[in-house]
Amino acid sequence: MGYYFSSVVHLIFVSYTVLIFLRIASSWFPAWQRHQFVRFLAFYTDPYLNIFRRILPPLGGLLDLSPILAFFALRILEFFVLGILR
Repeated sequence: MGYYFSSVVHLIFVSYTVLIFLRIASSWFPAWQRHQFVRFLAFYTDPYLNIFRRILPPLGGLLDLSPILAFFALRILEFFVLGILR
């Protein structure tokens, strides 16, 4: 039972990581910003990414390195959560 639960938790973390990656990739295409799927991505990922944007604002207004911190923090959180579950 614990193995299945930890697999589901891992799947949730991987899914959220993919959503963040898609959000970052969609930001490279300004014409896509009005698309409903991109708005969906922004709604669910921007609150998390904004935490790291406050810590590390975009460099020169163009280069946003905060997602690197967000990915790193998400992996650490997953490691701790899965460690508790196992």
